[in-house]
Amino acid sequence: MKSLTREWVRKAEGDFEIMECLSRSRRPRMHDGACFHAQQCAEKYLKARLYEANVPFPPVHKLLALLVQV
Repeated sequence: MKSLTREWVRKAEGDFEIMECLSRSRRPRMHDGACFHAQQCAEKYLKARLYEANVPFPPVHKLLALLVQV
């Protein structure tokens, strides 16, 4: 695995851990944060996959824009 791929995965896993913590909260306003980190996690995993496969991707934060590259 490439070094930068590992970094994308490490960051994605960090977002996943934060999302898990926030999603366990009984306070509804924490769920917005959980959703944000879930999106961030998915985005970073997609970018890791694309980078590892040498597929160029645009500097975007839209999952659909990344998914069409896979």
